[in-house]
Amino acid sequence: MGKKVKKEVEPPPKDVFDPLLIESKTAATVVLMLGSSEEEVLAKACDALYKFASKGDENKVTLLGLGAVERLYKLISHEDPIVRRNAIMVFGIMASNHDVKKLLRELNVTNSLISQLVPEEDVIIHEFATLCLAHMAVDYTTKVQIFEQGGLEPLVRLLGSPDPDVKKNSVECIYLLVQDFQSRAAVRALNVIPPLLELLKSEYPVIQLLALQTLEVISKDRETRIILGENKGLDCLLNILETNEFSDLHVEALAVLGNCLEDVHTLQLIQQTGGLKKLLSFVGVSTVPDIQRNAARAITKAAYDSENRKILNEEEVEKCLIKLLEIDNDGLKVAASQAISAMCENLASKRAFGLQGVPQLVQLLSSDNEEVKEAAVTALANLTAASPSNVSAVAEAEGIEPLVNTLHAERDGAIASAATVLTNLATQEPFRVNIQSRGIMSALAEPLRSTNSQVQSKAAFAVAVFGCDADARTELRNAGGLGLLVELLHSKTEEVRRNACWAVMVCANDELTAVELCRLGALDILEEINLSTRRKNSFSEAALEKLLDNNLSKKYSQMGYLSSSNIITDGFYDCGQIKPGMKFLSLEELTMQELTDCRAIIFINSKTFFSVNTSLEEKAQDSSYEQTILSPISRKGSREKARENWNVLFDLNSSMVSPMEEKHESSGQRSSLSKSSTREKGLRKGKGKKEEEKMNEVTQIVHKVQDEINLENSRWLPPPDSVLLDYINDASRTILPLTTTREQVVALAQFVADKMGGPIERDKLHDFSWELHISEIALELKCNVVPIGKVKKGTFYHRALLFKVIADRIGIGCSLVRGEYNRAWNEVKLADDSPQGIPGLLLPPQEYIVDLMFDPGFLIKQGSAEADQYKHI
Repeated sequence: MGKKVKKEVEPPPKDVFDPLLIESKTAATVVLMLGSSEEEVLAKACDALYKFASKGDENKVTLLGLGAVERLYKLISHEDPIVRRNAIMVFGIMASNHDVKKLLRELNVTNSLISQLVPEEDVIIHEFATLCLAHMAVDYTTKVQIFEQGGLEPLVRLLGSPDPDVKKNSVECIYLLVQDFQSRAAVRALNVIPPLLELLKSEYPVIQLLALQTLEVISKDRETRIILGENKGLDCLLNILETNEFSDLHVEALAVLGNCLEDVHTLQLIQQTGGLKKLLSFVGVSTVPDIQRNAARAITKAAYDSENRKILNEEEVEKCLIKLLEIDNDGLKVAASQAISAMCENLASKRAFGLQGVPQLVQLLSSDNEEVKEAAVTALANLTAASPSNVSAVAEAEGIEPLVNTLHAERDGAIASAATVLTNLATQEPFRVNIQSRGIMSALAEPLRSTNSQVQSKAAFAVAVFGCDADARTELRNAGGLGLLVELLHSKTEEVRRNACWAVMVCANDELTAVELCRLGALDILEEINLSTRRKNSFSEAALEKLLDNNLSKKYSQMGYLSSSNIITDGFYDCGQIKPGMKFLSLEELTMQELTDCRAIIFINSKTFFSVNTSLEEKAQDSSYEQTILSPISRKGSREKARENWNVLFDLNSSMVSPMEEKHESSGQRSSLSKSSTREKGLRKGKGKKEEEKMNEVTQIVHKVQDEINLENSRWLPPPDSVLLDYINDASRTILPLTTTREQVVALAQFVADKMGGPIERDKLHDFSWELHISEIALELKCNVVPIGKVKKGTFYHRALLFKVIADRIGIGCSLVRGEYNRAWNEVKLADDSPQGIPGLLLPPQEYIVDLMFDPGFLIKQGSAEADQYKHI
């Protein structure tokens, strides 16, 4: 320890020794002395340890390691006042160390310390016990212990102690305790306001500061503010602001006033006494940014109440706030902008800020300080809400470009508010066009990627607003924003999900955009949302309906289900279950693919293109011509064929030479000019006939080439399926006349099975070589796209599709369901006959699966074992 600890031990009244001097040079020895039974030894040892611990944190750690804390804990309740005082002094000084505090909490020392705060106890004990409690009250657990063990009452009482150190430690401990709302209510009941106001008169600035800080915390409660007003606390605070020598307390005093101004009654009281005008004047003339910043914050708190906003507007607080925006201090600009945001809820204030404040706020959007930028754009968002005049003011201040740039800001609040301002501006058509010309949709792509729900919501809402323009939708699609929009459909935040659905609905007005949204999985997500009574909303239902319009192929591919209300029309195709993330190709794209061994695409098209021209109808009956029509003609193949024809044309043109050149070449030598004219004429006649034939051939090829070009440039149309048309006509003629729906369903099932290979025995299903048959058709057509009419040996999914197609055409309601392993089936709802003895009783319809494979026309009740067997076996 560096110093000797001396202890005189008094000898017995008589006998043996003179007084004995005990000395120690090590902390360990002194710690051992704490186990002594002699009070003087204990007192001296504690005093020595206090001096040792006061020299630094390292010494406190040393004592902790030597076990001093546990030994001292036994002494703080010692019956000897000196021992008790000295032990508490060591605790008070050591408690500043984190590890010591941790051990003190484990020892539950707070109860013993609180018991030492009784009025009759020594003031030194009060000082160091409160010091120890103040150190420990930083921890939440200790706060709870002090509160539950009744520590607040003696601490409040000690605010009136004559010792300034006791006052300082007590008010500091109270300040830490009242961070918790339970303690705030408790000190209010203990009438803490008068002694705190008394501390403001202290000659010690640290005590005044702690008192103001405590008042600032407890005045957050309305009941405390009322008590503060009743005890003339507002006058006391205003006096501090008017006293220059208290300038170091002005910031904290304004913070307390800011809480007080939240109450209409208090604000009216301050206004009536002239205090509010003094406050605003003080803010205007002050040159201390911190003071002005706290004043702006006080205005912000007050402006949260509508009545307070009226009072502040009457005092022309707008002029004060606009002036604060001009001061070159970022913190002050932030506070002033926030006050403007709160005040512009008042319509009169909103108009006042629009005249002068908007241009200054627009300038702040270019600030390098992200917090300033956020506060300014948030103020603009509030100012432009339902205010056409302020919207125009922002545009006139050239705010559109910096607002679009703010969508790339670093702070989420700035991005969300920028999106809000831009959507407010979009309410006026000229501004909306201006914004769109600056690439708003590309700029919104990044906010859509944000993880902040507020940013996501505002960005999706902006997409919905600007997505009404076709060019804007194209821009969003090219910027990759659709995928981000679809991701937001998964959001657990209701507002984000609703706005994302709204944006999808708007974007789905564009066919290309709708196709892309479907490819990205929007259909599947929206269907899932709409199945949930908690998550669905009107926009999700509208968005799903918009996407699914004329997109049944996508629906069946992604969801594997078509309901009875989903009517299959020409152009529908079944390309199988598409994997997540895969692009959903159009029928035209699929026909242009090379022939592969992948699953054939089955398409529906009963239209014919030959009804107008009889000669073409006749040609269509020819099998070779039919194959030409049904085979897809790729653009690449057309160009190659055209090039071949042009080469032939070039060769023919090259072969056509003049009669004289032909004559010379055929004779192989110079001919005599003296030959007879008859012979010459005959030769020329023969040559002319040959040339005429070649010209006719050239003309035919030119027409053929032109037809190839016209074919390439014409709109692509799916090839017709005349066989399907015959199926539909036959079914209409034979099945429609049947009297009941049940009979029609059975007849149609038998009809479909007959066209696709007839009934199959269950144990011979594996011998039904439908795969080979389909492959032969694809090979014949040189394409993976197969018209359903060409399928003569079809399995479950071929038959179920044909059943659905014909049923839809002749008015039989049925659904189409895709299963696993090439399974698919149709479900129909049929009303059963009334039970015997109860004539006329209408029973709810039952759902049946239609057997198209094993016993065509047999109806299997849904949910039965037979139904499960049909689906899976």
